[in-house]
Amino acid sequence: MYVVINGGGKIGEYLASTLLKKGHEVAIIEKSSRKIDHLAITLPSKALMINGDGCDSVFQADAGTEEADIFVATTGSDDVNLVSCEIAHAVFSVSRVIARVNSPKNERIFRRIGIEPVSSTSVISRLIESEATAGAVQSIMSLTQGDLVVTEVNIPRDMETPLEEWSGRRVMDIALPDGALLVAVGRGTDLEIVKGSTILYPGDAVICISKRGVEEAIHEALSPTKET
Repeated sequence: MYVVINGGGKIGEYLASTLLKKGHEVAIIEKSSRKIDHLAITLPSKALMINGDGCDSVFQADAGTEEADIFVATTGSDDVNLVSCEIAHAVFSVSRVIARVNSPKNERIFRRIGIEPVSSTSVISRLIESEATAGAVQSIMSLTQGDLVVTEVNIPRDMETPLEEWSGRRVMDIALPDGALLVAVGRGTDLEIVKGSTILYPGDAVICISKRGVEEAIHEALSPTKET
């Protein structure tokens, strides 16, 4: 997987190091020459480092953003993270963009324009690691009594979907297969119990209990492009 990171501070450095150790390809865009020098020492030589402004399409092009599977903005400025993610998506058609959000009040703004907002470095790392199975159903455990399984469904993110359709869907409006129950949803660092009025968004991780064999049907029901 190829990941472009805007921001070479402590969070960007940690994220790049983690991804490189797991065998992913990484490019970092950083304005500070001093930080670039530091990264050149601390990160493996295979990491691509671009000294420039991540909000400039020229430097994003130098970083190979057009080929990126994921673009991540980790700077300490929500404005910078927002603009750089918008450029990655609009100019270079990156299908998944993730931004560090420093002010919780900005999370709704980021989400509404199709940027995945997170506030924890470890959460960003887990999100990227799950990209290989994004939208897939992952079995968490089998219940010993009866033929039931607990699964995690990552709701796919379709960047071709019009933004007005990203308002989410109520659980009560989703046609789940027989024998399936949604019990919890994870979004960023938050986890909440699912109710009929709960709104699900692309990118959410949903915990389900179901009969064995209906996991893929649950995935289809939760797909953002699924007609309800």
